[in-house]
Formats: sequence, structure tokens, C-alpha cells
Amino acid sequence: MSSLAIRRLIVWSVSMVLGLLVGYGIITVGFDLLPILHQIPILGWLFGGIKNPQGVSLQEYGIQYYLFTSIPIGLVFVIWLDAFMDTRILPD
Repeated sequence: MSSLAIRRLIVWSVSMVLGLLVGYGIITVGFDLLPILHQIPILGWLFGGIKNPQGVSLQEYGIQYYLFTSIPIGLVFVIWLDAFMDTRILPD
């Protein structure tokens, strides 16, 4: 296996793990922060349409929607790691 193939494998695996972790953090911690945003005057006005904000568990959110949230976030990490590790996954 060539050095480039190993770097590409590292980019894909690290990116998808980071995407899953960030997606999980957004769903569990980010949604829990919504009640706090209502207490900040300007942000409370921006998020005024959200009635009774509350945290969501992964089971309530759904595994399918969790993957639909996390995989695109992982692809953003692929773009950046591709640039930093020079794996040439994306064309110049």
C-alpha cells in the first residue's frame, strides 16, 4: 500500500469519526443550549420562533437523521484534511 493510499485512508477515517463526534455534540449539547439562548436579549429575539426549547437525545432524534447530520459534517473535515495532508482526494 502506497504512502498516498495510507494518508487517504487516514483522512477518511479521521474525518468521519470527527463528523460523528461533532454531530453527536450538536444534537445532544447544542440542542440543550437552546434554552440558554432565549435568555440572551438579541439571540432570544432571533430564536423567538422556537417554542419550549429542550434537549434531544439521540434516540429521539433518530439514527437515520443523525447520520444525515454527521456525514456532511465529516465531508467538511475531508475537505480540510485533504488540503492539509496533500492527499489529492479533491482535484485542484
